[in-house]
Amino acid sequence: MGEPIRGPADPFSPVARQFARFLEELNGEPCPELRLAALLVSRAVEAGHVCLDLGAPDAVPGVDAVPARHAWIEALRGCPVVGEPGAFAPLVLDRAGRLYLHRYWEDEQRVARFVRERTARPAAGLDETELARGLSRLFPGPDGVDWQRVAAVAAVSRAFCVVSGGPGTGKTFTVVKVLALLAGQRPHDPLRIALAAPTGKAASRLEASIRQARDALAYPDDAADRLPDRVQTLHRLLGASPDGGFRHGAGAPLPHDVVVVDEASMVALPLMARLVDALRPGARLILVGDHHQLASVEAGAVLGDICSGARAGGFSAAFRRLLARVGGGDLPGPPAGEQGGLRDGIVVLERNYRFGRASGIHAVSRAVQEGDPAAVELLASGRFPDASLRPLPAPPELEDALRGPVSRGYGPVARAAGPGRALDAFGRFRVLCAVRWGEHGVGRLAARVERLLEAAGWIRPRGTWYPGRPVLVTRNDDRLGLYNGDAGIASVADDGGLRVFFPSPDGGLRAFSPARIPAHETAYATSVHKSQRSEFDRVLLVLPDRDAPVLTRELFYTAITRARSSVEVWATTGALHRTVARRVQRASGLREALWG
Repeated sequence: MGEPIRGPADPFSPVARQFARFLEELNGEPCPELRLAALLVSRAVEAGHVCLDLGAPDAVPGVDAVPARHAWIEALRGCPVVGEPGAFAPLVLDRAGRLYLHRYWEDEQRVARFVRERTARPAAGLDETELARGLSRLFPGPDGVDWQRVAAVAAVSRAFCVVSGGPGTGKTFTVVKVLALLAGQRPHDPLRIALAAPTGKAASRLEASIRQARDALAYPDDAADRLPDRVQTLHRLLGASPDGGFRHGAGAPLPHDVVVVDEASMVALPLMARLVDALRPGARLILVGDHHQLASVEAGAVLGDICSGARAGGFSAAFRRLLARVGGGDLPGPPAGEQGGLRDGIVVLERNYRFGRASGIHAVSRAVQEGDPAAVELLASGRFPDASLRPLPAPPELEDALRGPVSRGYGPVARAAGPGRALDAFGRFRVLCAVRWGEHGVGRLAARVERLLEAAGWIRPRGTWYPGRPVLVTRNDDRLGLYNGDAGIASVADDGGLRVFFPSPDGGLRAFSPARIPAHETAYATSVHKSQRSEFDRVLLVLPDRDAPVLTRELFYTAITRARSSVEVWATTGALHRTVARRVQRASGLREALWG
């Protein structure tokens, strides 16, 4: 086996190399197999994996050869620093040949154990008569399968539930109705509800959506008045401290009866483990999100793993009988056994209330979900006015190609009277990029857009800050209430000074001195990752001219579903076909632990 080497393009970070040296010292004797495994598992976690699959490690630049799986596993089992599941050792090697950093193995076990225990049986104390009454009020409509109604029954009857669906499927309205139904189950006791999201931006947007949905709730009792409208970040809910710890955990559980987490696809495994550890034994957890979207930036794809086996067998006979008794309708297909366990607690909302059958965005996004290469043909067909494909312009032609979209998209921002209208106009259009660097990356495209706007006389950049400069916050600041992903715009205030204006959850504006804004970037172009939990009327998606690991169907799906009205994609057909075919593959044992 060749020795890992360092060079100008070192495949391993300094942290990974330091960790490998530390483990070999702790091991007490040199072991090339251990050193390489430590480097690879550290790199795997940095790339978003929970563990390293010793049977299928990625090709590693700078390593001459990877040992044969059986010999590698045997060598590692002989190392004191490598233990079996349940042992206290820095590395954990399970029977399937997955190698974990110990804390990630513990986190995975904690989440798997929680989900299995909470889905082993229905929640206790269900008042079916009250549930039937609430369903008839909140979900009136013709007979047939209403997946929002099915989701409501699942959430009220289970201690753990997932409501998944794309933009426009009514996830937030469904959750508000679920909370009203749960309040109706306890008419004389206050229901302690926590609403949370993984980021401040997601929390702010959910807060506005919850208020809108709650105000529209057609429920004659006082249930709507008992529902919360304040949303916290998960870190704030759990009481995060500067040292990385949390106030709430198994020894100091959260006081809530129900915890709802929106944008759950963005929650990494370690944070999900902290959350389930902090729930009281009788508390309910409802995860809301879109499991087809990009996973968390950090390790794990928890929502995707949980939802991975949901469609394999449908709902159980027991759940179908409950659904029929409370007026939830009849489900198609045969039952999946008598008791469904986790399968009965996962509902994917099918109907899209935003896009009709003639929508190209809807048709293309559905094909991308399935990895169907027809997605590219649909986009290139010219059949849909709201979804189109344009050949990727060569770098010398980019600025000319951008002139029209920039004029139509950002011209109204520059011409807007006042920061409020400018922010509203800026929220209608965005240039999205798959990568940050290169000719088709965020940095250079943003610079090109800025030059075009300056040439048109719409902005006058004189230094870093100038009227009309849009910014995207890239680091949370709890003191200011500004969070990663928040978009603002610089404008002249009433006193003549330059301020940066951000929308507030109540519909107003907040103004800050430019010097106070936390880490940020000019936002004429945004990465697809940063666009999550945002929506725009029109989106221009620019993919790079060369292949990259980030080009996956999850990224493509996330990008095109940011558009409410139209999306235009600039890419080569070859790049698109590779993107649709490639899935985000994150090594973990959670899927197997839950689904077998």
